[in-house]
Formats: sequence, C-alpha cells, structure tokens
Amino acid sequence: MTARQKPTPEQLTRYAEQFSASLTLRHFGARVSFPDAETVLITVDPVQPALLGGMGMDAVNGGALAAVFDVAIGCTPALLDPSTRSATVQLSMSFQRAVRGTRLTAKAKIVRAGDTLLFSEARIYDAQGVECASCQGVLRLSRQKWASGVSPAVN
Repeated sequence: MTARQKPTPEQLTRYAEQFSASLTLRHFGARVSFPDAETVLITVDPVQPALLGGMGMDAVNGGALAAVFDVAIGCTPALLDPSTRSATVQLSMSFQRAVRGTRLTAKAKIVRAGDTLLFSEARIYDAQGVECASCQGVLRLSRQKWASGVSPAVN
C-alpha cells in the first residue's frame, strides 16, 4: 500500500457541502460533515415523516437506516481522497433497538484501507445519543476522478 496524503479540512468541507446538496440527501433531510480527519458524521434533523414505519410507525424504518448506513460508509473514502470514485460492495447491519425521536446521527470510520478495498464501520444513534444500530462495510476504491473533481454530488 502506498502512502496517501490526507485531504485538507477545506477539501472535506467542500465535499460535505456538495454531497449534502444532492437530491437524495435533501429528501432525507440528511447532512454530511467531517468533525475530524477520521470521522464521517451524517445528521438527520429533523427525521422526516416519510422515514418512519417501524415499530408501529413511530420509529425509523429499517430501509431508511440502511440508506443512512450506505451514505455514511460510502463517504469514508473521502477521508483518503475526496476527488476519486468508490462503490459500496458489501454492507452488514445489525439493529439493536428502534430509532425514535426527531433526530438521528450516524458516525463512520475507516477500519482498514488497502489499494483497492476499504473496510469501514458505522453506528447510528437516536436523539438521546443511544446507539441503536451498527454496520460494517466494504468499498471498492477507484483511481477514476469525479467529473466535478470534488464529490459524487456534482458531476
């Protein structure tokens, strides 16, 4: 594995802003941020009524949580290089408790990075900060640049 130069905070901020502007994330009410050089943070605030459906319609639907996990895990390659493409090839999720409340957050980190594969993990927390679900994922890294040169949100 070759040494990588970490992206600057400005590059990560630009990536997060552009990715958060995507139609999908706006529909979910989700925002991407990088609170530090090793963490992806997804915030859904407020939780949209369309995301509810589990546990008697007052908890976030598992499919919506899977989408949040895919975004969180899918943004971890930006921690290495926000200008190159990647694709999620595997997600393994575990739901421990219902996600209720008006806000949820997901935090993702890289576990291990190779030349072509990235292994990441994420956790989802409810409005009280209680961990409700966890996920492990594998991503295929590409050397192909995004057309925008910044993020997948703007091609």
